[in-house]
Amino acid sequence: MNDAPNDPSLSRLEAVRARAAQACRACGRDPDAVTLLAVSKTFPAADILPVIAAGQRQFAENRVQETKGKWPDLRAAHPDLTLHLIGPLQSNKAADAVALFDAIHTLDRPSLCTALARAIDKHGRSPILFVEINTGAEAQKAGILPEAADAFIAACRADYGLTVTGLMCIPPVDEDPAPHFALTAKIAARNGLTQLSMGMSADFELAIRFGATHIRVGSAIFGTRPAQKAHPV
Repeated sequence: MNDAPNDPSLSRLEAVRARAAQACRACGRDPDAVTLLAVSKTFPAADILPVIAAGQRQFAENRVQETKGKWPDLRAAHPDLTLHLIGPLQSNKAADAVALFDAIHTLDRPSLCTALARAIDKHGRSPILFVEINTGAEAQKAGILPEAADAFIAACRADYGLTVTGLMCIPPVDEDPAPHFALTAKIAARNGLTQLSMGMSADFELAIRFGATHIRVGSAIFGTRPAQKAHPV
């Protein structure tokens, strides 16, 4: 039963679900093949609860510390929730991330591979791993450059014993995302990876057309993000 029938996030959630399903049908894909991640970063638990009540079970956060403070109680009350990390991960927080998240979308450097391998071994718990590709070669962004992706994926498997399932990308905001989605899908295909974390509120329908299996949608569901004080990552 929906506990907050008048919450505007519910109508937005339904609209996103409908748009995603239509985008799948338009390109001959099964809507069930695309996972909608509700990006709840910066939103308090009170804003998330109505979305959970509406049946959403897959959520994404950007920061380990925020997740540690917000999600344990939510997950205790709703043990079927799945939580994805989509923000940059510091190596010294790898153990917390492995304990908190069911999937990590931002694997992007050897030091993080080492930290995650140790944490996985220690916790006996292995989140689904996505390698982040910096398709626009943007200096300010994390991610492996496209030309280094094949070697990095091979090293994840052979040198660190990590099971990589997919790729993630965030196209430059001022460019057409289509070539970036196409490039990410091409790298995934030649490395035998079946999952693609691509597309956000402004472009998830296009990402679906290029094979996205996970779309990361925040503001189109929750609305304008609350102001957040700056603090160390």
